[in-house]
Amino acid sequence: MKSIHSMSLALLSFCLSNPLQASRPSVSFTEVNGTFLYQYTGIFKGFSSKLTVKALGNGKLTIDFDLIHPYVLNNNELSANMGTLSGEANIIGDTATYQSDEYGSCKIVMVFTKPGDVKVTQEGSDAACGFGHGVYADGTYYKTK
Repeated sequence: MKSIHSMSLALLSFCLSNPLQASRPSVSFTEVNGTFLYQYTGIFKGFSSKLTVKALGNGKLTIDFDLIHPYVLNNNELSANMGTLSGEANIIGDTATYQSDEYGSCKIVMVFTKPGDVKVTQEGSDAACGFGHGVYADGTYYKTK
């Protein structure tokens, strides 16, 4: 009996900590629709990546990423590589998923963690998602409009 109780606790703990599982049953159109920015800090302050989302209904979203990867050149000048992505994502609960095999295996998961915040995780390389060298969608984006 003790081992069944321990197994139940372990399963419950996994389910609560599993980032791929929706933690909220749904999110509103108002929460999802809009422009979200990932702001760089430090010497890259002023650079930002942008995510624009529009709910289509029936569990579908259109997403548009305008991404940037700032870096410092050998002569200490700032430069950046860029990437864009436009497509349709499926949303279940608070978690939206975009997948494409156009350039390789690319999966981008967007979790609407709370109103105004989207945590984005990219599975697949910069090239597999069609982005420039070193450009990734990962990060927490904050709603601006």
